[in-house]
Amino acid sequence: MSSIKISTVQSSKDLLRFIKFQWKIYKDDPKWVPPLIMDRKKILSKEKNPFFKHAEAEYFLAEKDGELVGRIAAIKNDLHNKYHNDKVGFFGFFECINDQEVANALFDTAKNWIKSKGLDTMRGPANPSSNDEYAMLLEGFDDEPRILMTYNPKYYLDLCENYGFKKAKDLYAYKLENKEVVSQDKIRRVAELAQKRYGLKISQIDMKKFNSEVEKVKYVYNKAWAPNWGFVPMTDEELDAMAKDLKPLAEPSLVLFGEIEGKLVGFALVLLDYNYIFKQLNGKLFPFGIIKLFTQKKNIKWCRIITLGIIPEYQKRGLDAVFYWEIVNRAHNLGIDLGEASWILENNDMMNRGAEAMKGELYKKYRIYEINV
Repeated sequence: MSSIKISTVQSSKDLLRFIKFQWKIYKDDPKWVPPLIMDRKKILSKEKNPFFKHAEAEYFLAEKDGELVGRIAAIKNDLHNKYHNDKVGFFGFFECINDQEVANALFDTAKNWIKSKGLDTMRGPANPSSNDEYAMLLEGFDDEPRILMTYNPKYYLDLCENYGFKKAKDLYAYKLENKEVVSQDKIRRVAELAQKRYGLKISQIDMKKFNSEVEKVKYVYNKAWAPNWGFVPMTDEELDAMAKDLKPLAEPSLVLFGEIEGKLVGFALVLLDYNYIFKQLNGKLFPFGIIKLFTQKKNIKWCRIITLGIIPEYQKRGLDAVFYWEIVNRAHNLGIDLGEASWILENNDMMNRGAEAMKGELYKKYRIYEINV
């Protein structure tokens, strides 16, 4: 019987093995989009990622017969547990060969670490939190992932369920097509009525005032999403770091603010699907990848609505329809007529109804698993 050895990531060399293991798992998968190695180093860095100001983690590697066969992170997010008043730990960055024995060893290791921290539940995958790449692909394996969305082999679902994981929550992704949305007269009428009734004014981000614009995002973000399951407020440092990372990719006409009588009431962040370009880079931005980011940008056909939030006291007034209408038409002006609205909680009735009203196709599902420790 083969022996499985689990070791912790101790050095920068170990961390690089941890990151590059994905290339082994997906080498024959044409749908996979390689992450940028420099970005992975940054998100996993306990010194550089502000997430670790309120969290801790351990990274583990699995070897079988001297060969690297799996990896996992065990995560304790103090901000999550303080906000929800629970004792949940997370697993993330899970990758594994199709071997239940190896998967069990990885899950056992993460579970034991989480238990040793005084927690009673293991949930995931979170890479490393619900504010980052989150959940496991459940349906929609015939398509490439959009930017900042997860992707995994289908057998991962079996590895999780055979271990004893149960569903905690499903997340939805909708495919939106310009011609379908603009053909829905109801959406246009609701948007026009809401805009007229409440005087909602939509403006795009002013990149010359980027830092002050980010302060507006902070105001809306933690207010609008607070009621959602699994939500964890982002610290100022985390939002600043995210803004810095996304700034080079931002299309100003798709980063929108909504104001009523000078009061900020909503925000939408839509990114072009740079995965189209990242797929060509094979994890390396330099020296030539940075050029492709600009020269290939015109060939991107998709965008992703990452966040669209209205602060609670202005919800259920049709203001989201105004944002959607603006997004669809602004994207069309950029030559982009395909969009993904993701991710949306399965029980977020308001957002799901909005996507359905635009004839959005529920084309992908993702699952968060959990198990008692």
